[in-house]
Amino acid sequence: MQKRKLGRTLEISAIGLGCMGMSSGYGPASDKKEMIALIRTAVERGVTFFDTAEVYGPFVNEELVGEALAPVRDQVVIATKFGFKPDPNGGGRWSRLDSRPQHIKQVAEASLKRLRTDRIDLFYQHRVDPDVPIEDVAGAVRDLIREGKVKHFGLSEAGVKTIRRAHAVQPVTALQNEYSLWWKEPETEVLPTLEELGIGFVPFSPLGRGFLTGKINKDTQFDKNDFRNLVPRFTPENRQANQALVDVIGRFAQQKKATPAQIALAWLLAQKPWIVPIPGTTKLQRLEENIGAAVIRLAPEDLRQLEAAASKIPVQGDRYPEEMQKLVGR
Repeated sequence: MQKRKLGRTLEISAIGLGCMGMSSGYGPASDKKEMIALIRTAVERGVTFFDTAEVYGPFVNEELVGEALAPVRDQVVIATKFGFKPDPNGGGRWSRLDSRPQHIKQVAEASLKRLRTDRIDLFYQHRVDPDVPIEDVAGAVRDLIREGKVKHFGLSEAGVKTIRRAHAVQPVTALQNEYSLWWKEPETEVLPTLEELGIGFVPFSPLGRGFLTGKINKDTQFDKNDFRNLVPRFTPENRQANQALVDVIGRFAQQKKATPAQIALAWLLAQKPWIVPIPGTTKLQRLEENIGAAVIRLAPEDLRQLEAAASKIPVQGDRYPEEMQKLVGR
């Protein structure tokens, strides 16, 4: 697999693996042994970048990733996240944001144990905390970097003003935001800012939470615990309306003898050389399909045609429920 750089120095595979869905978000957790095998197969196929967070599960996803990667720890880059506080009443819920420096350092120590490692390669603030100055957050991570417990600092779903303020205290290596053919908002302000500052970009949900694969339609029934049941973009009516975009990608995929998922990922890779998408999956077939996107080349004319067709289709529905929408772009 080809390599790319986040920031100035963090070299990783051109496509990473988002591990959240193995433990939470899309229904019941998958079998632990099968997921360990899948993660290790990803390493064998050349994937070196793995994404997790304390809130996934909660906690169990970090444990899964730590166990899976322990035998190959020095060959891979592990990203995890801080920034939420567990609900004292339990139930796997999170009561509020918490990016106080003391809490960040506590999370780092706990994550190191669950990940079975002595350093976190990339430590993201999961969501911007309006009650804690970003300078204090960056300073706390800078302290962890000086102690050798963290290698690189990242932000997730942050706005450009926050990115600049954080970067002035501790250089930001990567920003993780949603970005795909059906959510292109980062192109307006975020991508130019990252290019100016030399910060890498890690698109999560690069396949539109599965929708851009063409395997979901208006009649698809999600598990009762699937996050997509709460997402306006995934109401049956909006899925029916948004199918037009999937059809465009599907026709383009046929021309290229590829799958819709591969075209969606290849499109992202073609945007900037410092973009590394992290599609998630629990299936070996999908893992290999996603990895295959790294060798697909889209010429400038291909990109122009794809974007021209996609731009005519306004995507229906917000990408988050209202309460979650308030946490992004700060």
